[in-house]
Amino acid sequence: MGLEDLPEEWTVWTEQRDGRVILAYCPDVFDADEFPAACLPTIYVTNGSRADRPGAGQYATEQWHATLFAEPEVEIANETRESRAAAVEAAVDVAARFAAGEIDYRGAYQQPRERYLHELDELTGRV
Repeated sequence: MGLEDLPEEWTVWTEQRDGRVILAYCPDVFDADEFPAACLPTIYVTNGSRADRPGAGQYATEQWHATLFAEPEVEIANETRESRAAAVEAAVDVAARFAAGEIDYRGAYQQPRERYLHELDELTGRV
């Protein structure tokens, strides 16, 4: 399974030379005109450190991560793998589960953006 297996709602936003990938969910819907720029669900495939300190992500590790964000500071899911290929497979799986409404994004919020979450509910079939 690779990036060509992404559900149609997801787009490869960028694929970098170092192997990192950013996937975007419905960028045609969650554009800066209709929603704040931060409101773009993304999946990052990276081998950056997950240490909780500023700038840690710029340091490569032996593990790869497929991390789903509702917006930059709202992490919903993280899958850790031993290789980039396995992390890409995990990212495609997370993307499919998200698009099918199987991932709870509302639980990640303390103060939800109701209009944004309602749009996600409609797109993922949760309403």
